[in-house]
Amino acid sequence: MSLTNRLQSAGLRATPKRIAIGGLLFDGYDRHVTADDVAALARNAGIRVSLATVYNTLNQFVTAGLLKRITLDSDRTYFDTNVDDHHHLFYEESGELRDIPGHAIRVEGLPEASKGASVRAVDVIVRMNGRPD
Repeated sequence: MSLTNRLQSAGLRATPKRIAIGGLLFDGYDRHVTADDVAALARNAGIRVSLATVYNTLNQFVTAGLLKRITLDSDRTYFDTNVDDHHHLFYEESGELRDIPGHAIRVEGLPEASKGASVRAVDVIVRMNGRPD
């Protein structure tokens, strides 16, 4: 599916900035990026885009289901191109995130949902010391 069709299928207009940023992210490889990473990728590709536009676009992609937001703390937010069910290893020293398949972790003992509510998702982040292999 073309990027234009992918954006439109997600309910987004295929604007030049969305296509440019989407082209940097949706190249068939799963990745975890910050808004600063995307802004740097854009600069290196000769794409003129403000950091505010990058943030707005990434958040629009999250709302449309094209990206997953991973907030590690008040200062660190990553955007994940893999929106399938999965969890993460976070290497604190290097700041690297790695995927853990959703079936590899079993979560038990969730609190009972209040009336009218249900569990939508459980996201596990395993924080690691040291550096990844």
